[in-house]
Amino acid sequence: MRAAVGALLFSPAPLSAQDMLQGVDLSQPAYSQSELTRAEVEAALKAGKSDFSGKSLNGLDLSGLDLSHVNFRAARLNKARLSGAKLDGAILDQAWLMQADLTGASLKGAQAFAAQMQRLRGDGADFSGARLAGDLTGASLRGAKFEGANLSADMKNQSMGLMRAVLRSTYLEGARFGKANLMSADLRFAHAAGADFRNANLMNADASGADFTGALFDGAMTKDLDLDSAQIDAAAEAALAPAQHLDRARRQ
Repeated sequence: MRAAVGALLFSPAPLSAQDMLQGVDLSQPAYSQSELTRAEVEAALKAGKSDFSGKSLNGLDLSGLDLSHVNFRAARLNKARLSGAKLDGAILDQAWLMQADLTGASLKGAQAFAAQMQRLRGDGADFSGARLAGDLTGASLRGAKFEGANLSADMKNQSMGLMRAVLRSTYLEGARFGKANLMSADLRFAHAAGADFRNANLMNADASGADFTGALFDGAMTKDLDLDSAQIDAAAEAALAPAQHLDRARRQ
């Protein structure tokens, strides 16, 4: 099954979230159960072990643990509880975190490439300096910090399909993206009222249908940002002047 999932994630053609999940039975134990207990994870960490790559940890309560620099590559953490956990510098490449709870967690400098994080709950989480090129469709990230984070498309791996942060229909109210790189990110229908994009790179990102009411864009790079049917404030027009389809955006 792991080989099949890898093939889905790294197909030669661009993929949608639905394409990536085709053929994956999320009810299987590998995606719905845990092979370890919290006590076993804590014991492993105490013994200096930090490699949980490929492990099934679905639904496990790991809230409040210090998981800094732990390797969760290709691990399955669907519906896991990681609220208040410290995941600074953690490796989450190809990990599964669907509907996981990362409320208030710290993921500073973490790496999540090709990760499946649909409907994740991460309100107030800190992703500062993280590398995120995963699928966060429908996630709740209200008040989360992405300052200095890299959510841009990986242009070096076009043969494997476009890998970028997918924030489609994601709840980003009040989130902070100061100096973040969102170049070519997918922000379609994002709920980003009051979000702070000052000095962020939004070039070539797709934000059609997004709600940017009260959002801040001072100093942001907005060339070719697609604002078709997006909701913006008239006061933000000057900062958004280089964007595409500004004439089709809805004004407050």
